[in-house]
Amino acid sequence: QLQLVESGGGLVQPGGSLRLSCATSGFNLDPLDAYAIGWFRQAPGKEREGVSCISRSGDYANYLDSVKGRFTISRDNAKNIVYLQMNNLKFDDTGVYYCAADMDDAQVLAGSCADFGSWGQGTQVTVIS
Repeated sequence: QLQLVESGGGLVQPGGSLRLSCATSGFNLDPLDAYAIGWFRQAPGKEREGVSCISRSGDYANYLDSVKGRFTISRDNAKNIVYLQMNNLKFDDTGVYYCAADMDDAQVLAGSCADFGSWGQGTQVTVIS
């Protein structure tokens, strides 16, 4: 199973920025560009929600309405890394952020970020004044 590792989380004030990274770890048969990648988050006491996802090629991306215009997902397939640039962070953006992967990117092309098979361990993002 694909092994993923997230990094880049931390403490930030409202209005600040963070860039999360998702990379593979260990030995994997397929490079990261074989997978659509999604970013999800889970706040304390809340269900996990899809924040953004990107197709294998990087040509298609979807966003949660509340992060549109503030977050940007991108991928560097040569480096096997997917990024989530988060600007103008708000208190409600606090949570554990997970990246997830799936070889089927049809859902991304269809505008959904719901169903991913391989998950990382998460990185904490805390927006605090």
